[in-house]
Amino acid sequence: MDLIQDPEIQLSVTAACTRVGEQLGINRDTLGGWVRQAQVDAGDRPGTSSGDRARLVRLERENRELRRANAILKTASAFFAAELDRPQPRS
Repeated sequence: MDLIQDPEIQLSVTAACTRVGEQLGINRDTLGGWVRQAQVDAGDRPGTSSGDRARLVRLERENRELRRANAILKTASAFFAAELDRPQPRS
């Protein structure tokens, strides 16, 4: 039963979360967060969808890895450039 959209009951999201939370032993704020995220995912509420959030996390992780690799390559490049500039002993 949809407690929020049922015309006979007409509970607010908070009231519905409180009622269901008491029945299931779940904090109403936790349920409210899940409801809001479900509304965002369904396009009924503005915000970042779960799919977009997961994509952002993946891209941020990839960005960190690329920055780290770039720093390693810069260090290696400087090391080898210094080795090439060093005079070589003649045999």
